[in-house]
Amino acid sequence: MKGLMLKMFWWLPIGSVPEVTPDELARLVNKRSRSRPQILDVRTMPEYEQGHIRNSLHLPIGALNGNIGALPFDKSKPVYAICRSAHRSILAVRLLEMAGYEQPNQLQGGMMAWERSGLPVTKGSD
Repeated sequence: MKGLMLKMFWWLPIGSVPEVTPDELARLVNKRSRSRPQILDVRTMPEYEQGHIRNSLHLPIGALNGNIGALPFDKSKPVYAICRSAHRSILAVRLLEMAGYEQPNQLQGGMMAWERSGLPVTKGSD
């Protein structure tokens, strides 16, 4: 039943999806390893340019459904979806799950929580 409900109501920005806290994601970003965390920022370009997490991939939520097959991510590894306040990222997590991603997560509280935690942001469109 879950699969049917997901397909019918993926676009509702309510409900719960797997999450990671800003501190947990910051540890992954700062970890010294060859594999970087797969971070997908689904905000608008102006939001992204105001400040984003280093090495994140920007793809606005409105374009995600049509471009999800072109994402350069490993479907077997965690993907962390980010938006401003953790509403649009709910949709991204659901779309990633429907596309076969095994471990989609959202950043708990979005970029607002990241910035409140005093974590670093990169400015511009890098």
